Amino acid sequence: MQSRRCVIIPGYNEANNIRSVIADIRRYHPGDIAVIDDGSGDATSSLAREAGACVIRHPFNMGYGVALQTGYKYAVQKGYDTLVQIDGDGQHSARFIPELFRAVEAGECDVAIGSRFQAAGGYRFGPLKTAGVCLFRQLIRLITGERITDPTSGYQCLNRRAFGFLTGDLFPCDYPDANVIIMLHRAGFTIREIPVEMVPNREGRSMHRGVLTIGYYCFTMFLSIFVTVLRKR
Repeated sequence: MQSRRCVIIPGYNEANNIRSVIADIRRYHPGDIAVIDDGSGDATSSLAREAGACVIRHPFNMGYGVALQTGYKYAVQKGYDTLVQIDGDGQHSARFIPELFRAVEAGECDVAIGSRFQAAGGYRFGPLKTAGVCLFRQLIRLITGERITDPTSGYQCLNRRAFGFLTGDLFPCDYPDANVIIMLHRAGFTIREIPVEMVPNREGRSMHRGVLTIGYYCFTMFLSIFVTVLRKR
C-alpha cells in the first residue's frame, strides 16, 4: 500500500511566488499540498487556495520555525506517513520531490535533506553565509559524527516518526537548522542527504541577511545546540 503523502509550504508574503511554486509541485506530486501562511500581509492565502492548496493561516507572523511546526502538526492530525517541506519563494526545484519521498519510504533514512552542495555545479553563498555553513557542518560532524553538507537546507522529507517527534516542545522555533539535525540524530533518527538544485531567492530576500541578523542567528543556533547537547538522549 502506498504511503499517504503531503507537501507543506511555509510562506510569508509570497504572493509573487506561491502560484508558480504550487504549479511546479503539481508536476511531480499530484497529492495533497498545505500552505502555512505565517501571517502574510499580502494575497498569499487567497492565491494558494485558488491554486488548489489547503491553507492554514497564522493570525500574525510567528516565524519560519513555528510555521514549519504547524505543518508537522497538520500532517500528524491528518495521518500522513511522509511529508516533504519546501520553501514558498521558488528557490527549490520540485523535480526532486519524488527522490526525497523514495529515499524515506524505501527505509534508507528517516529524514532526507536536499543538499544544494551535492548537486552538479554546486551552489555559492556570500562569504558570511559560507563561513556560517562551514562552521555548522563542522559542529554537526563533531557532535554526531555525520557529514552533512547543507545544514541550513529547508528542502526535506520526513517520515511520520520524525515529523511527529518535531511537534514536541523541544522543537527550536526560532531557527530550525543544524540544531534540529543534531536533535534528530541524538534521538536515534537516521539522516541522509540527496543532491538537489536550488536557485537564489528571486527577490533577494533571506532570513539570514545582514550582519546583525546573521550574528543573532549564530548566537541563537549555538545556544540551541548547547542546550540540545546537554539534554539526555
